[in-house]
Amino acid sequence: MLNLLKKVFGLGPRVNYKELIAQGAQIIDVRTPGEFKQGHTKGAINVPLQNISRELGRLNKQKTYITCCASGMRSRQAKNFLIAQGFEHVHNGGSWASLT
Repeated sequence: MLNLLKKVFGLGPRVNYKELIAQGAQIIDVRTPGEFKQGHTKGAINVPLQNISRELGRLNKQKTYITCCASGMRSRQAKNFLIAQGFEHVHNGGSWASLT
């Protein structure tokens, strides 16, 4: 039961995002294009949450991804969606500003 709660609430070992990025992880910013244009993490690609199902073809299921948004809510939804689609290496990075 505890493992289920940890998984649902994203609790567990801390992820070193800088290390993942150094190893080739791609940041996916799921905010709107307007939000992305106002500022984003260097190297991030913009795949708005509402378009993510249409953009699956441009993503490699073997690659490691870090989703981000303004607060972490949309990025959590994106992470869960990608995992449901068979992506195995997806992390919710939370706010894009915390990844800069």
